[in-house]
Parts: sequence; structure tokens; C-alpha cells
Amino acid sequence: MMMETLITMIIFFLDAVQGLDNGLAITPPMGWNTWERFRCTIDCELCPNECISEKLIKRTCDLMVSGGYRDAGYEYIVIDDCWSAKMRDKEGNLQPNKTRFPSGILDLSRYIHSRGMKFGIYANLGTKTCAGYPGTITDIYKDADLFALWEVDYVKLDGCYSEVHEKEIGYPAFGMYLNATGRPIVYSCSWPAYLEDEAIEPDYEALKKHCNLWRNYADIEDSWVSLCDIMNFFANNQDTVAIHAGPGHWNDPDMLIIGNFGLSFDQAKVQMAIWAILAAPLFISTDFETIRPEFAQILLNKDIIEINQDKLGIQGRRIYKKKNLEVWRKPVLPSYMGYHSYAVAVVSRRTDGMPFFLTRTLKDLGLYNPHGYIIKDLFCGVTKNMTSGNVRMKINPTGVVFLKFTSVEITMNNENIPSASPMCTDDIFIIK
Repeated sequence: MMMETLITMIIFFLDAVQGLDNGLAITPPMGWNTWERFRCTIDCELCPNECISEKLIKRTCDLMVSGGYRDAGYEYIVIDDCWSAKMRDKEGNLQPNKTRFPSGILDLSRYIHSRGMKFGIYANLGTKTCAGYPGTITDIYKDADLFALWEVDYVKLDGCYSEVHEKEIGYPAFGMYLNATGRPIVYSCSWPAYLEDEAIEPDYEALKKHCNLWRNYADIEDSWVSLCDIMNFFANNQDTVAIHAGPGHWNDPDMLIIGNFGLSFDQAKVQMAIWAILAAPLFISTDFETIRPEFAQILLNKDIIEINQDKLGIQGRRIYKKKNLEVWRKPVLPSYMGYHSYAVAVVSRRTDGMPFFLTRTLKDLGLYNPHGYIIKDLFCGVTKNMTSGNVRMKINPTGVVFLKFTSVEITMNNENIPSASPMCTDDIFIIK
């Protein structure tokens, strides 16, 4: 049966004249996912507010609307692993766990749509999912068709329990079957993350052709160590990875863990800044019922979301590293007479309790506009102007200063500089 399915998939693959080409994810998709925060919690008696259930999904949807997340751009609500029953139904279709999803998936999808949001679901290209639920490898066409019937807007396809050659055929085939349903569905592939385990270089041209976004590396865990590990991967591989990101196809460093247990306030700001620099999909995985206001403020920062969603769609890079200090930079709009604006994140990995003081000229940061820049601290809202001299920054331990250098013809008058947010101090100084 497995071989017959693979042969069918190969024929479909060879007959296809184009890839996904669905016109979706023109900017990095944004939303919420169950996995990192709630994992495979299925005991609703022991954990009634945290188990993977329609109650959790509907509550999250309502809180995202009332909390301003939908209006900020977080539009997808994605159920990850552990939503299904342990067996397919008598027709061979996936079915939800009837205890935790008594109303069914279509009803849940329509509930989410009624709130002005979009619905996403998880499947796995393997004999079973990573958590042991029914896999999709022998039912690719059937599952794609079912997801369209359920009015799904986003599918995450994982890759446990399948071989490398099965992934090479299965991931493109599933994307094409999704396209064939006629429903616009964003397609998230975990394909290269599993190749990383095998030390195999991903075929990024195939990824761009067949997927809207793809996981490059290991799952993020709720810790500063895990966050730094992922940052290291993207910095160390940026010459081969960054060039493949762009409108409709994005590298995915995994979920935002902001608001959970593992990151301090400053460390949470680091993740938000670097994910914006990387033009990463922004999928929050936290409990909106218990999130503290300061973490919500990070996630809802309009200036930083604007950097992430910039229409140029360029993935930024780390341009400087020395000991425990890093500088990351991303070209963004607006441009003036050929001079881009830039987002610049200065990250300290220092852990000894001492802030890092850094002084740099515009040239040091790779900025060359002779007309100068308006500099905005994206976390504090403090704005300054600079045509020459040095910018001096104070970066907290395991923290970040995140700046936007806006290219302008005439720099603004100091009288127009707004005051800082109450949660911030002035961490940038212009030294003439």
C-alpha cells in the first residue's frame, strides 16, 4: 500500500507544471499555535484550561480579538498535534477527538471565521504524527480534500516517521493537492528541519516552489538557551538561508515563546527583535488568559510588527559579532533616492549583570545616507535625528536595543521628538 501511494504521488509530481503558487503569505504570516505552550495536554479533567480542545481554541480566539492581537495582524489560529482521534473513521478520514472537540472541526473553523480570524490545523507526513496520532503519508489526497471541506486556511505538515525520499515526494505532492482543492490554504512545511537531522542540505528552490514557509531547524523550547541556539543557526547559515526568503516563501525559526515561563522581559524583547529582523512568521504560543501586560506590549508593538511585515520582504543578517555582542540589520522601507531605511538590533548575551555600552558611527553600522536618518527606538518610542557623529547605546544583559534608521532628505527638528514610554529608559544617545 505504501509503495502504491508513493508511485501515485510520483506520477502527480511529474505531471505538475508548477508548484504551489497560491498567492498567499506575501508578508510573513502571523497568528497563534498551540504547541510550544500547551504541547500534547489531553487530560481535560486534570488541566481543564490547558488541554487541547475546542474550549481552549475558542477562548484563545475570543481573547485575541478582545486583546487587539487580531487587529495587530495575528490572524491565524492553528491547532498543532493531538487534536485527532487515535483512529480514522470508517471511511478512512481523519476525525477529531470527540470528547475534546464535541462540535467537530468544521464548527470550530466557522466559529473562528465568525470572529474575523483564520483557522489552521496540523498533519504529519508519516505513518503517524510525532505524538502518535494518525499520519497522512498514505492519505495525502484524502486529507487535503478534507481540510478544504473543513474550511481550513493554514496547514502545518510535520515530518515524523517518514524517510527522506518520502519527504522529497510527499511535501511537494501535498502542497499541490492543497492547491487542487481550490481553497486558498497557506502551506507550512517542516521538511528542512528533518533534513538538518540527517545533515542533508535542503533544496531551497524546491521549498520556494512548493511551500509558503518552512521550519529550518529544531523545535524551540521555552528557554534562553534554545532561543540563542536558533539565533546561532540562522546567523551561522545566513549566507545560504537568507537569500531564499521573500514574498510567498519564508524561513521559519519557530514560534514566539514570549509570555511563557522561560524568558525574562529583556530576553523576550530579543526574540521579538530578531524574529522581526529575520522576516520570520510570527506565531505566538502562549496563554492569553494569563499573559502579563509587559509581554503583551512586546507582542503588540506596531513598530516592530511593521519591520517584520515590511513589503521588501528581505531577511536580515547578523553583521557583527564579538564575544557577547551582536549587531543584526535588515533593509526596510521607506527608501529615499536609492537609500534604504534599516532596522538594527544590538543584542547583548552578557550574563554578568552589567549593561553593555556600544558606540558606533553610521558607517560602522553600514548606513551611508548623506542626508542622515531619523532614529527611532522601537521599544521605547524615543526618536532622534542623526546626520553625523556617533550613536551610543546601552544594552541590558541578555537584552536588546532595537532601532529603526529612517532614510530622509531633511532630518526632523528636535522639538518634534516624542517622550519615552513609561516602561523604557532612554538607551540611545547621539554624540557629535
